[in-house]
Amino acid sequence: MDIQIKRGLLDVCVLAAIKDEDSYGYKIIKDIKPYVEISESTLYPILKRLVASEQLVVYTAEHNGRLRKYYKITDYGRERLEDFKYEWNEIVSIYKFVTKEEQGNE
Repeated sequence: MDIQIKRGLLDVCVLAAIKDEDSYGYKIIKDIKPYVEISESTLYPILKRLVASEQLVVYTAEHNGRLRKYYKITDYGRERLEDFKYEWNEIVSIYKFVTKEEQGNE
């Protein structure tokens, strides 16, 4: 898969994983895992990029006596999710066009 497409999809997966509640790294990986394999070494640069682009904010809170970084989606991050849904319809349309002949032979 093209690296830029995969990068964009992983960004959206992370946003979707925390759209309903704030979360932290390990839980985000656990929530995404049934859909796509993602490692810590992949996740943390994505989180950093999403924070830098103001799609997420990060804060720390104490959990079992330790500080934990939590990520919260911003309004801009929610807009990105909505944009993705619109874009995905366009991608599906392109896919149908590209596979049109194959679908007719099934």
